[in-house]
Amino acid sequence: MAVNLLGLRTVIYPSPDLEASKAWWTALVGVEPYFDEPFYVGFNIAGYELGLLPDGDPGDGAIIYWGVEDVAAAFDAALAQGATPHAPVVEVGGGIVTGSVTNRLGMIVGFIFNPHFATT
Repeated sequence: MAVNLLGLRTVIYPSPDLEASKAWWTALVGVEPYFDEPFYVGFNIAGYELGLLPDGDPGDGAIIYWGVEDVAAAFDAALAQGATPHAPVVEVGGGIVTGSVTNRLGMIVGFIFNPHFATT
């Protein structure tokens, strides 16, 4: 089953030192985060999400999330192609659903459904 990718949506940077990461990105991009909680910091950069995740694994590097209509279906399609689960499919708040897999080549591929994302 082919997955219909709707385009890039989000990049998440593991940020064990959340305050230092937030300060660095704020200085670099010149805007304050629109979402700032101890469990996640989010910036809106040209309509895309730049996220900082304090409990992310720095060994994973940045994780890119592709927009899809159905995260569970995309996740299952990737597993059918030999991928393994990286992070389970979960609703993370506000109707936003994410999940990620590691493909047979070692690449982490993230999927996201975000009902608040506007393509215009």
